Amino acid sequence: MTRQVNRLRILIVIGTRPEAIKMAPVIQALQARPEAQVFICSTGQHREMLDQVLALFDIKPDYDLDVMRPNQTPTQAAARVLTALDPLLAELRPDWALVQGDTTTVMAAAIAAHYRQVRVGHVEAGLRTYDRRNPFPEEMNRVVADHVSDLHFAPTPAARDNLLREGIHADTICVTGNTVIDALLQVTERPLSAAANRWLKQTGLDRLASDKRLILVTAHRRENHGRPLRRICAALRQLAARSDIHIIYPVHRNPNVWGPVHEALQDTPGVTLVPPLDYATLAHLMKRSALILTDSGGIQEEAPSLGTPVLTLRETTERPEAVLAGAALVVGADTERIVRAATRLLDDAEAYAAMARAVNPYGDGRAGRRIAEALLRGNCDAFIP
Repeated sequence: MTRQVNRLRILIVIGTRPEAIKMAPVIQALQARPEAQVFICSTGQHREMLDQVLALFDIKPDYDLDVMRPNQTPTQAAARVLTALDPLLAELRPDWALVQGDTTTVMAAAIAAHYRQVRVGHVEAGLRTYDRRNPFPEEMNRVVADHVSDLHFAPTPAARDNLLREGIHADTICVTGNTVIDALLQVTERPLSAAANRWLKQTGLDRLASDKRLILVTAHRRENHGRPLRRICAALRQLAARSDIHIIYPVHRNPNVWGPVHEALQDTPGVTLVPPLDYATLAHLMKRSALILTDSGGIQEEAPSLGTPVLTLRETTERPEAVLAGAALVVGADTERIVRAATRLLDDAEAYAAMARAVNPYGDGRAGRRIAEALLRGNCDAFIP
C-alpha cells in the first residue's frame, strides 16, 4: 500500500452507537486537517443502531469487520475483534489507532493495536467507579484501554486525576471536555427530519409534549437485567398514575430488556414503549423532556447541556461530575427511591430549578478539535494545567 508522505495515518475504530456519536466530532475535525489521513473501521458490535449514527454524521467506514452475532458473550465479541482487526493493522500500518469509551470493541482494539506496536489514543479516558462489577464489563474495559494507550483524552479534570493516581504519566493526559457535547449541540441545532416529525405525530408525542410533562426513560445496562429492571418498571408504573406526566421509554432490543419491559409496562396507561430511536430524534426528545431517568452514561453527560434533570438508574456512576454539579442524582434501581426522587422534582419547583440550572461540567462543544490538535502534535503539552 502506497504511503502518502508527511500525512499522519490515523485508524479510528468504532463499534457501537455511543462510540460513533462521541467519535463523530473527532472524525470531522481530523478530516478537515490536510496533514491527517483518516481511516474508519466499524467492528459492527451494534449494527442497526450504529449505522443510523454513521448516516446522521455522514461518516462512511472504510472497513467493516462485521463481528456482531446474536447473543454473543463479551469474550466472543472480543475474540472476533482481535482476530479481524489484527490483519488490518498489519496492512495499514497506521501511526495511531484511536478508540473511544469502554465497550468490548474499545478494549479489544486497543490491545490489538498495542500488540502491533501502533500508538493508541483513548477518547474519554479516566472515568472510574472503582467497582469492577459496576458497570460490567465496561469498567474493566476502560481501565485496560487506558493502560495500553499512549495519549489519554480525559473529559474532565477529575478523570485526569484518576489516571494520575494509577501511575499514568501527566504528559500523556489531555483534558479536552467530552465530545458528546459537540455532537449533541450539532444535532439539536438542526431541525427534526420530516420522518421524525411524522413519527411524533403518529405516536401522539407531539400533542402530549404540549399537554403533559414528558419523562424520558432509557434502561438497558447489563447490571440492571433481571430484578433491578423489574423494580425500575414498578417505579414507572407508580409514576404513570399521575395525570400531569407521560412516560416515553425507547426499549433496547436486547431480549433481557425488551421482553421484561413489555411484559411489565405494555398495557400501562401513561406509558409509551417504542423501539430504539435514532440519535437525532432521541436528542430532540431529551430537549423536550421535563425529566430523564436513565442508566446511560452518555445521557448523563448530555442532559445538563439541555437543562434537563437526570435521575441515574445505577448504584454507582463513573460520571460523578454531573452529580457534584447538581444536575444529576443517583437513585439506583430501587423502586421507592426512584418514585420519591421523581415526585420531588415534579412537585417542587425550587428543587427542579436548582437541577435544571446546574452548569454542565462536560465541556463547551470544542472537544473534538482539541483532540485532533493533540493527536497531530503527538503530545498534550498545551492541555496540562
